[in-house]
Amino acid sequence: MAKLAVTIDDHTYDVELTLSPQCSDGCIVTVNGNRIPLIIPELGNPLREVEWLIVDGRPYELSYEENLQWIKAYSGLHRVRIHDHEVAVVPARSSDGRVKAPIPGLITRILASEGEQVKADQPLLVLEAMKMENEIRAPLDGRIESLAVIMGQTVAQNDVLVRITGS
Repeated sequence: MAKLAVTIDDHTYDVELTLSPQCSDGCIVTVNGNRIPLIIPELGNPLREVEWLIVDGRPYELSYEENLQWIKAYSGLHRVRIHDHEVAVVPARSSDGRVKAPIPGLITRILASEGEQVKADQPLLVLEAMKMENEIRAPLDGRIESLAVIMGQTVAQNDVLVRITGS
């Protein structure tokens, strides 16, 4: 779950949400303590291609700048600032060397390759979620047995990204 402070123009909102593939069928976002139904029909596409969503039963057409500095809706152009309350994202790890996606998102960079020797805490790849880049790091020293993702791939929470064999 992402916990964000979203400032639109001069109004700040506390937002909690979990993006998952199910959001294309409907999920709940909490804004300032109020639960609001949300549907993102194009969630399978990269975020930059999402052009509309349904909030509390009403459709909204959107345009926005790539780095999400502004958003344009029917009501006009609005400045946007997003602050992630949970700055550090810790990947879900298992005892068998699997590194899992801590949150759903898009693989934007791969920093290691199959067969490569890695050290604990070495960056392996970058997972983008809600326009925030999260470095996914090696949980242990070892060799990358398999890299289960490619650049541009969308992953769900707890999908296996990398398998590392300890040294």
